[in-house]
Amino acid sequence: MPSRRELITMTDEERMTFIRSKKTLIIVSNGVGGFPHPMPMWFAIDDDGSVRMSTFRKSQKVKNVQRDPKVSLLVEDGEEYSELRGVHISGTCEIVDDLRAVQDTLVDITGGEAAESQEAREGMYKVIEATAAKRVLLRIKPEKIVSWDHSKLGGTY
Repeated sequence: MPSRRELITMTDEERMTFIRSKKTLIIVSNGVGGFPHPMPMWFAIDDDGSVRMSTFRKSQKVKNVQRDPKVSLLVEDGEEYSELRGVHISGTCEIVDDLRAVQDTLVDITGGEAAESQEAREGMYKVIEATAAKRVLLRIKPEKIVSWDHSKLGGTY
């Protein structure tokens, strides 16, 4: 008989579908004095599972990651115990200081279907160029993933 953990774990496809249905995740970096520093962030996820987000180059998140690149990401939802779903990703955060990579990420995060054509993307690059110049890209490749979907229990606990 499978364990409870095995019963509620999402498949790879379920996990990607769930993550892609969300706009915000929580990134937890290791802050000053060892205290966790959780912050909400808009994000994009690539087909290989890498997570990208952009933040201002002088932000506390960047300072934390420069000091210790280990981060955790959390995407979750559910109002009742029987509805709780989530994905927790642990990984090492890479800081990429490249204008085009930042623009790509910002367009992917905010552009939606409007950003599908290259012409539309180019127009959006111009609009975000000033803010993108002040930002960096944070890229996290998952090293450990834990997921849960309590609705798989069918109301039994």
